[in-house]
Amino acid sequence: MTWRLADVLDVTAETDRVKTLALDVPGWPGHRAGQHVDVRLTAEDGYQAERSYSIASAPSGTRLELTVECLDDGEVSPYLTDELRTGDKLELRGPVGGYFVWEPSVGGPVLLVGGGSGVVPLMAMIRERAAAASDVDMRLLLSSRSWEGVIYRDELERLEGDGLTVTHTLTRSQPEGWTGYARRIDADMLAAVGPGVGDRPHIYVCGPTPLVEAVATALVGLGHEPSRVKTERFGPTGG
Repeated sequence: MTWRLADVLDVTAETDRVKTLALDVPGWPGHRAGQHVDVRLTAEDGYQAERSYSIASAPSGTRLELTVECLDDGEVSPYLTDELRTGDKLELRGPVGGYFVWEPSVGGPVLLVGGGSGVVPLMAMIRERAAAASDVDMRLLLSSRSWEGVIYRDELERLEGDGLTVTHTLTRSQPEGWTGYARRIDADMLAAVGPGVGDRPHIYVCGPTPLVEAVATALVGLGHEPSRVKTERFGPTGG
């Protein structure tokens, strides 16, 4: 893989701490929903920092979207969310990864489980499903701290239907009148939301390491085949 210079087309706020970067990447070879890219920043003194970010956009053309959460102790994410502007250049390489991917030909049913910004590669899969006009049974279970912190909230609401089901759980605060889940994801929630074990769903789990490990363990405990539970995790620091 070679490093490429991407042109920043737009920077859009998703929440107060999360922004989506729309990029044009000349010579981009294309990607699959669920893959990521490496981003490299170089300081004036030559110091370099690299981080990996999931691709949020469905595969199409040379336009890429990366959705980045600003981490207080991060080296890269504060620059991407607070300093980057339309017209700037960004160095990246990819696409990376071939395990945590989904495309309509894989079929369904599909269970997507995300925590916070772990929804980003799952959103690429949802967008790919919509772009292909697929009617595959796809279910998203998304854990967020608050309703205001739900990434892609409005778009998920628009896309829901025609076989796509979206379920939210809010772990820290809930709006007045909230009747949905208000706890961390557990086995009972997974059993209620997801396809049955006998349906042999394709399962993708992405989020902070503790969430991913707890969800994967619960899914296997429910009887899902470990080989059908694909995971991608990230730590609490380093963005």
